Amino acid sequence: MLQGSDHLKPPNPLKSSPLGKIYQKSTVEPQYGDPVPPRRPALVERMRPFTSTIFAEITALATRTGAINLGQGFPDTDGPAVILDAASRAIHGGQNQYPPGPGVPVLRAAIARHQQRFYGLDVDPDSEVLVTAGATEAIAATILALCEPGDEVVTFDPVYDSYAASIALAGAVKRTVTLRWPDFAVDEAELRAAFGPRTRVVLVNTPHNPTGKVFTRAELEAIGALAREHDAIVVTDEVYEHQVYDDAVHVPVATLPGLGDRTVTVSSAGKTFSVTGWKVGWLHGPAELVAAARAVKQFLTFVSAGPLQPAVATGLDLGDDFYASLAAALQGKRDLLIEGLTAAGFAVSVPRGTYFVVADAAPLGFADGVELCQRLPELAGVAAVPVSVFHDDPKAAASLVRFAFCKRDEVLYDAVERLGRLASLV
Repeated sequence: MLQGSDHLKPPNPLKSSPLGKIYQKSTVEPQYGDPVPPRRPALVERMRPFTSTIFAEITALATRTGAINLGQGFPDTDGPAVILDAASRAIHGGQNQYPPGPGVPVLRAAIARHQQRFYGLDVDPDSEVLVTAGATEAIAATILALCEPGDEVVTFDPVYDSYAASIALAGAVKRTVTLRWPDFAVDEAELRAAFGPRTRVVLVNTPHNPTGKVFTRAELEAIGALAREHDAIVVTDEVYEHQVYDDAVHVPVATLPGLGDRTVTVSSAGKTFSVTGWKVGWLHGPAELVAAARAVKQFLTFVSAGPLQPAVATGLDLGDDFYASLAAALQGKRDLLIEGLTAAGFAVSVPRGTYFVVADAAPLGFADGVELCQRLPELAGVAAVPVSVFHDDPKAAASLVRFAFCKRDEVLYDAVERLGRLASLV
């Protein structure tokens, strides 16, 4: 006679089947002392090289040591009061909910006006402009939208670190053209060798971070000719477009003959208006390419910076005097820092754009820029960034160091005085 409730349980035919035997084995409780199978790493392999950025590391070092931080490129002053006031009005005026996905209309219209005013480009604000969470998201969304795994992206080393991360996220392959000290000119043979049947995107940054190079019209035309030959899309990061010095001229790729229909132009408010923490960027280009980027962007941040977008529109409409004074003020800061670096014993490449100076520490006896940047806060009370971390081949910039000059004059004078200590170490 069956005991308890066993007589109520129907027979389970699965237990006697081959599948049942597998099931029974899989449900055996692990015993104490059994080996534990290795756990899969949390981070996917393609992103493991990007767990930290050099900017975060150097900023943390500067904070810990009290050094003057000329490593990370952010200003130490606020942007124009008219822009800050416009943001405040928008916040207190109720513009604090989700903005439209492509960006608020007033900003998209201001971006279109800006491109017409400065470069003669006709841009449709409704179909050819997308507002993003900074230029970084604009680039990431564009690369993710355009590249299939195995597609190739041509870049120019030293390259801003987010580019490589975006390419890796897409499963694409980075092909590198090296810009070499001291003039960082494009080698046309090396440029041609970087293109091939899988080339999908050419990613150009002009004015160029970290070198301060402004690509010449001839260089951009050579890049464009190869893009047409290989049916590639040109993505241009132009966030330093208004920080150009001496007789240099910023040439947007989209203005060159035959390239407007294959170019996505990226820029942002952070560098121009000293509001890097706002993270308001944008891209514009042919409607088809903008729509592709928008399809990806909506699942990255969806939208951002609702009340700040109208304020950026106010900034873009500022008069020519603002843009001229911005470049003039930064050129003066550049010259101040170059003079100090030269007096301290560095060899210096004079930048024509951005707010960075690249200096060679080899004349001071430092062959390793990474080691120097790790020791510089102790040696001189200043923090900087080694250029080699922006290279596929670190040897191409082994002793080069990048300094930012987007700081108040009194900070730069103090930094220059401190850097003067290095001359006594030679």
